Amino acid sequence: MESSSALLPDLGTQIVIPVCAVIAIVFSLVQWLLVSRVKLSLENDVSDSVKNVQDAHGDYLIEEEEGINDQNVVETCVEIQNAISEGITSFLFTEYQYLGVFMVAFAILIFLFLGSVEGFSTKHQPCTYDKEKLCKPAVVTAIFSTLSFLLGAVTSVVSGFLGMKIATYANARTTLEARKGVGRAFIVAFRSGAVMGFFLAANGLLVLYITINLFKIYYGDDWEGLFEAITGYGLGGSSMALFGRVGGGIYTKAADVGADLVGKVDRNIPADDPRNPAVIADNVGDNVGDIAGMGSDLFGSYAESSCAALVVASISSFGITHDFTAMCYPLLISSMGILVCLITTLFATDFFEIKVAKEIEPSLKKQLVISTILMTLGIAIVTWTCVPSTFTIFNFGTQNVVKNWQLFLCVSVGLWAGLIIRIVTEYYTSNSYSPVQEVADSCRTGAATNVIFGLALGYKSVVIPIFAIAISIFVSFTFAAMYGVAVAALGMLSTIATGLAIDAYGPISDNAGGIAEMAAMSHRIRDRTDALDAAGNTTAAIGKGFAIGSAALVSFALFGAFVSRAGITIVDLLTPKVFIGLIVGAMLPYWFSAMTMKSVGIAALKMVEEVRWQFNTIPGIMDGHMKPDYATCVKISTDASFKEMIPPGALVMLTPLIVGVFFGFETLSGVLAGSLVSGLQIAISASNTGGAWDNANKYIEAGASAHARNLGPKGSEPHKAAVIGDTIGDPLKDTLGPSLNILIKLMAVESLVFAPFFAAHGGLLFKI
Repeated sequence: MESSSALLPDLGTQIVIPVCAVIAIVFSLVQWLLVSRVKLSLENDVSDSVKNVQDAHGDYLIEEEEGINDQNVVETCVEIQNAISEGITSFLFTEYQYLGVFMVAFAILIFLFLGSVEGFSTKHQPCTYDKEKLCKPAVVTAIFSTLSFLLGAVTSVVSGFLGMKIATYANARTTLEARKGVGRAFIVAFRSGAVMGFFLAANGLLVLYITINLFKIYYGDDWEGLFEAITGYGLGGSSMALFGRVGGGIYTKAADVGADLVGKVDRNIPADDPRNPAVIADNVGDNVGDIAGMGSDLFGSYAESSCAALVVASISSFGITHDFTAMCYPLLISSMGILVCLITTLFATDFFEIKVAKEIEPSLKKQLVISTILMTLGIAIVTWTCVPSTFTIFNFGTQNVVKNWQLFLCVSVGLWAGLIIRIVTEYYTSNSYSPVQEVADSCRTGAATNVIFGLALGYKSVVIPIFAIAISIFVSFTFAAMYGVAVAALGMLSTIATGLAIDAYGPISDNAGGIAEMAAMSHRIRDRTDALDAAGNTTAAIGKGFAIGSAALVSFALFGAFVSRAGITIVDLLTPKVFIGLIVGAMLPYWFSAMTMKSVGIAALKMVEEVRWQFNTIPGIMDGHMKPDYATCVKISTDASFKEMIPPGALVMLTPLIVGVFFGFETLSGVLAGSLVSGLQIAISASNTGGAWDNANKYIEAGASAHARNLGPKGSEPHKAAVIGDTIGDPLKDTLGPSLNILIKLMAVESLVFAPFFAAHGGLLFKI
């Protein structure tokens, strides 16, 4: 039932999507060029400086302020940057060798499982949803699913790698710009984040769009088979993200815990002090976990939500009538998102200038609000021009009639739920608000009360995000069934370029602060980089909260697509098969959490012992006469991450296969529902607890208010209690929380990809 066709012709769609992706790539290159104008040489500083003149912030330029026309500072910054860059490159290339083996092995597994659905027959088969039509052979879908898996995996890896390159390119430049004012440093860090954000958004969109068009050459009018094969793209993206997140999380937190505990508590020196043996490993880890991991993670969410929407649309009126423009609605939403984010970015870099440190956090928050408001208008434009006024959506065996304004509400509710999650996360993790200040205040009576207050904060922070997600699922499902949930997830992810820019800004600022400390720059410069870093800590927490929230919607949409593909119309909790799956699924995030937390603990134990050993046995480290052995600490983190990432990864990747093959569809649907419900709660609370402990520590260290000064200074008993809370929270916020959101969506997309095999041959134990 369609009352009219879309206003945008198919040719327009063929032009608009690639053009928007190219615009994003060009914009990211422009930002890169602007960042590269900050030269890592003395000549730039001399030509840029204006002696004895104050800048717009009332701060003297560094050359006048401290008389530094000293090449040593610049050379030290470059030397540190190179050390960080070498550590990252070494880690990534080793990780990609492991991932390359996994990619090939799992690609073969996909082909064997899906090819065997019809015994590797090359004959055309009756379609799953319309038995009167003939669809392409199962073995062909197996080949194309394998190809799309490899494409998704490679795109995810490339996205993470390029993000790392720009981050390490920008960190020392941010430090050097901090000499000329906090505003200059902020712009360099934010532009660098924008390079990653826009390139990743364009990369994900363009590769998916090209893949669809290439597959369409073979599949022709068989859109059901075409979009079933495309689901491998999301599986490839998320499987790489899982290993990137777990491996990177173990690496960074082993180094961070070692640097913090021994440096701050034992030796009363800053974590980024060049005398600290774990300092290079710590700075490498910031990028490995928060840049490469987050990039791959959000790329996976984008790919999966697009795939879920396309699968459901292909068996709805869009697919049945071969309306290409309406079919590409998810991709058009993402294209509009790129344009909206481009305009939003200019507000931070060109329209308004940061003059004092306290303007940084509000400026980043404005990015989220502006992008959400503009995107709401963008969604309206795309919906009214690209979707018929009335159409039908597949809903567990029936076709529901949906109007285009209802679809607009589905996408918008996801978009605004994302903003609510971000604002709530900021409230619970920023030291500007009372929750974190209460946690800091609890340090007066020691580490135990700090831990109790932090855990309570994390549990409480779950409430509003869960209601936001629940309301968005209810509204979107009521209007447009599972397709509504999938596009709601896409709505949440539509401003991914801005979200990633803000998120990447955090580790870049953190590294900039570390470089300033290691280069022995003045307290004024360190104060500026600390202000950038404090805002970056909050944005990192916001980014993780957003990634977890979007993963919940994506996972539910994939779950719906899986159930549709399985031919199940209702999942009955009273059926023993389903209920056992439910309780086992709810247990899996705890098992996974135990593995990742213990992995960090084992690696951190080795790191702490090594750092203490170096301080105690290498004479002259504390005096600054001898350099610590940084390489050994880097090796400890690297070896631990590769060794320890395999068991949690195997748990996630093998569970759907084992349950589907031996217990069948119904039990697997219970496992997916259970893991989603429990994993979501643990992920949000763990991420926010860790973020709150981190910023409570920063609150005391900064001493920006009378209350904070009463708890300080650095080295006081309350500060030591805060450091212990911070180190406990490190694996919670940077390893456990971010990895769990990948668990819940990866199991769902894997189940969807292997659904044809489970439908044909699954449930072996119940067939005996």
